[in-house]
Amino acid sequence: MCKRNNSALFFTCSLIEQIGRTLHARRGAVAAALGEKGVRAVYDYADVLHCDPIEKAAYDTIAEFDLPGGSFDNVASARYTVPDVWTMGKVYARLIEDVSGEENVVETLLEVYTSWIDGMLSDYNTSFYYEPRDYIAACWQQGGVLD
Repeated sequence: MCKRNNSALFFTCSLIEQIGRTLHARRGAVAAALGEKGVRAVYDYADVLHCDPIEKAAYDTIAEFDLPGGSFDNVASARYTVPDVWTMGKVYARLIEDVSGEENVVETLLEVYTSWIDGMLSDYNTSFYYEPRDYIAACWQQGGVLD
């Protein structure tokens, strides 16, 4: 299992969230556009990248990897308080920690972000993103939301 409180994973997930908000892109589309090479670069250099404001790190990453924009704006469509990028980074990082092996964090990150669960976690009009971490992990492992 991936180590708990993995700060590089937390930053990587938070940066994906910031990029998604900046580009109005689904978070899974951001992760897929970065690909394994891009995600690994962010993950490996998170200790340096986090020294800048996350907005700057997002703009730099967008430019470096020529990431495309989209029309997905879950922030504007939210009827309730929108969680900040750090909160959502924590939600994704915890899920990845809970389902990942130590050696395949980047691969698991890509698998999680490009799966069905990204749509559930990105819908701020539901309560799914703030469910307990063990429930979210159990849903992931079962391949759908549990009753």
